Amino acid sequence: MQKLTSRPMNVSRRGFLAGSGALVLSTALPARMVRAQGAEAPAVQTLLELRPDGTALLRSPFVEGGQGIFTAMAQIVGEELDLAPEQFTVEVAAPGAGAALTGGSASTRSGYEPMRQLGAAARAMLMEAAAQQWDVDVAELTTEPGAVLHDATGRRAPYGDLAAAAMDLPVPTDMTLRDPSEFRWIKTSVPRIDVRAKSTGAAKYAIDQEVENMLLAAVQHAPRLGLTPASVTNQSDIEAMRGVHSVHLLDGAVAVVADKFWQARRAVEAAEVEWTEGTAEWPMPADFSSSAFRDTLADAAGDAVEIEATGDAAAALAEAGTVVEAVYDAPFVVHGQLEPPSTIARFNDDGSLELWMPNQSPGQFQAAAAEAAGLEPAQVRIHSQSLGGFFGRHFLYRTANPFPQAIALAQATGRPVKLIWTREEDFLRDAPRPLGVARFRAAMGPEGPVALEATVIGEGPTQRWYGAPPGNDASASEGISGKSYAIENTLVQQVPLPNPAVIGYWRAVGHSMHDFMYEGFLDELAAAGGLDPYEMRLSMLSGNDRLHTLLTRVGALSGGWQPGTYEVDGTTRARGVAMASPFGSEAAAIAEVSIDGGEVRVHQVWVALDPGQIVNPAVVEAQVQSAVALGVSQTLVEELVYEDGEPTARNFDMYPILRPDQMPEVHVDIVESGAAMGGVGEPGLPAVGPAIVNAVAVLTGQRVRSLPLSKHNFG
Repeated sequence: MQKLTSRPMNVSRRGFLAGSGALVLSTALPARMVRAQGAEAPAVQTLLELRPDGTALLRSPFVEGGQGIFTAMAQIVGEELDLAPEQFTVEVAAPGAGAALTGGSASTRSGYEPMRQLGAAARAMLMEAAAQQWDVDVAELTTEPGAVLHDATGRRAPYGDLAAAAMDLPVPTDMTLRDPSEFRWIKTSVPRIDVRAKSTGAAKYAIDQEVENMLLAAVQHAPRLGLTPASVTNQSDIEAMRGVHSVHLLDGAVAVVADKFWQARRAVEAAEVEWTEGTAEWPMPADFSSSAFRDTLADAAGDAVEIEATGDAAAALAEAGTVVEAVYDAPFVVHGQLEPPSTIARFNDDGSLELWMPNQSPGQFQAAAAEAAGLEPAQVRIHSQSLGGFFGRHFLYRTANPFPQAIALAQATGRPVKLIWTREEDFLRDAPRPLGVARFRAAMGPEGPVALEATVIGEGPTQRWYGAPPGNDASASEGISGKSYAIENTLVQQVPLPNPAVIGYWRAVGHSMHDFMYEGFLDELAAAGGLDPYEMRLSMLSGNDRLHTLLTRVGALSGGWQPGTYEVDGTTRARGVAMASPFGSEAAAIAEVSIDGGEVRVHQVWVALDPGQIVNPAVVEAQVQSAVALGVSQTLVEELVYEDGEPTARNFDMYPILRPDQMPEVHVDIVESGAAMGGVGEPGLPAVGPAIVNAVAVLTGQRVRSLPLSKHNFG
């Protein structure tokens, strides 16, 4: 049994819900920003309310965005409380009550222990309340789901009947947590608690919200970030359109407010705007293009900052008879989440501000909204709904969120305003994943690489948004740094170079492109040394039982590793393999591909994922399935192109994503090694791309070093 090292807290529980007859507890967990640098972060409170009817309300510090975190939290708290997950309602905690940042595949692993403690404390208090009512020793009591039992007398008290009495008891300081062998719900494929609402259309996202007396708004952004409206030459005509309330010139955009959204959209799209240079924090150069920027990164010759090193790579490379060199790159990619950005802004009679908007960090948005509105953070209330798509889109990117515009429009009109960005405006102001470039040099020995030098060039989103210094910004190098292969001499370094585009986090962040680069180059080395890439990796993991086992498992999952080409149903196919170590988890993937009409077709992907420990196997598998879909999509077809400082794609007609007929069969093996709990939302993605590219190289003899594959000719 595990002793608690910290305990849930009594934070004015009676004052929180005075007279409700409910038991209310809170607990704390670190509110560390994903990958943020610097000082210790404040504590975050999570509130558990056990109601008189025996159901529970959990105010989660984490936002639900399809990853299943609400179900996981209900499982974890319910396990120790002894209350079935379906008896829980889960909501996002308001910033003042401690909503954390949701990202980095960190929610379950950071909340696991505190949530168990919270449930255990509530159960102990309910048992103590029953012991006092029945005048028995608490050691004589047990629980069943939702009730306290006294086997000696046959008495049974539902939790709801004990909640009020338990409310007045002290929070216990000495408890034990359940042994994993006793788990009833943790490690079980409990059905998701939000699936019915989502399946029936009852679930409400930010874009679905309405408030009384609200107006609807649409915007037309400047085609290039840095421009701002000087005038609307046909403003009087726009204002005369049906339903239009007013026209507004904002920083970098024109907005129309109307009775209905489609009236606002039709009007703003008809606006004839004269644009002029403005004062944006990150103006896009008028001559910026993604192709030229790729060349700039590839040719960058600035001073490199060391990230990690073993042995003496420089000396080993200097002494090598043959050095293999390559330059890899991956493009800008958009988030393209299902729900486009929106915000409702309402000022109340007391001067406070309420906002309904999709977000991954209510506390950060509360502070930013207060600054935009000229208020104190305590005067701003953030309503956080489930997200209609995640992928890192809903972080606080200062030019990529509509809430400052909604606040300005609500101030100008004196009424609540709901602003929705169309897909075109979302594409125009999205904060895409950075375009990335890496240079590699390596020397081979008879059994594998003996020296490897990798240089990443550019800037990561953590440097941009949180000030992480070059060399200490995981988002700029992860997937190239942090690899576990046994290579005697290695050097990973960064040449920092600012990105003119406003960049952001994207699912798996740096791993999403850097593992493609590293694992692709590793296959190049295997080919140079005449080695089988799967067997070479196994030998490089000798002594690393966790990763050696994982690679062996994915090989077995695929029916056994098959080198070279082979025939299936009249098609010539090949397989590729790759590994990744993202977010505290380990992943290995094998992909099977063929060429159909000059295009790459991915038939099957096998993924073995070791997150150390898991809560819900079904949710883990679903996350891997979706990660594979996104990994295949970005590998085959996704690329955001800039020309003249503007993105050329404004919707999915110019930015293709994976079609249903391109989706491969996905096979998942969840490996619980017992290591510390890692993430599951993102780790299934990074190994997919390089496995596909490595298979293409086997099949065609063509080594692809630049994504997506759709821009290459395999005819």
